[in-house]
Amino acid sequence: MSADSFAVLRKNAGEDISKLAEEHFKHDLQDSDRDALNTAANTMGTHATVGSLLGLGLGLFLAFRIRRNRIRMFNAFRTAEKPTHVKFADGREEAIPDIAPLVKPTTLGDIATYFFFSAGGLFLGGETGVLTGSASASRTITRDPDSRARIEAALRKFRADVMRKEADDLDGGKGVAGVLGF
Repeated sequence: MSADSFAVLRKNAGEDISKLAEEHFKHDLQDSDRDALNTAANTMGTHATVGSLLGLGLGLFLAFRIRRNRIRMFNAFRTAEKPTHVKFADGREEAIPDIAPLVKPTTLGDIATYFFFSAGGLFLGGETGVLTGSASASRTITRDPDSRARIEAALRKFRADVMRKEADDLDGGKGVAGVLGF
């Protein structure tokens, strides 16, 4: 599992592609376009961070509830009247072992519950934050039709340059692993 699995930890692309993007950002866009893109990026980051924190909190809350209910169920099971012997048709009687110590909640179980619920909440909340953030960022970018057209043209130019760079890397003998950064 990589750090990219969690939305809040995702970083940008490689250094070469970042430099290429920065050049297009400076030369192909107007100040208002750059402001709109920066606002959209900040919005998306904020949504991912808030979503991750809310998901983490929800995961911890659910883990606490499950732990508390496990303890209640164990206490109810322990105090309930249970049979101690089984009598067979031939008159033979066998003792039933007490399994209460085997189903008792443990510290390791509590740690696992808190860990997995908080990790799941972090992942679910972060991904939800990325979805809502991208929707909000998209609305920010597409608000002005002229700005949207300039941003789309700059993106097309950037994509073409990235493809040219990857083709040059492949022609230069780097191979697929070199292009992908392995």
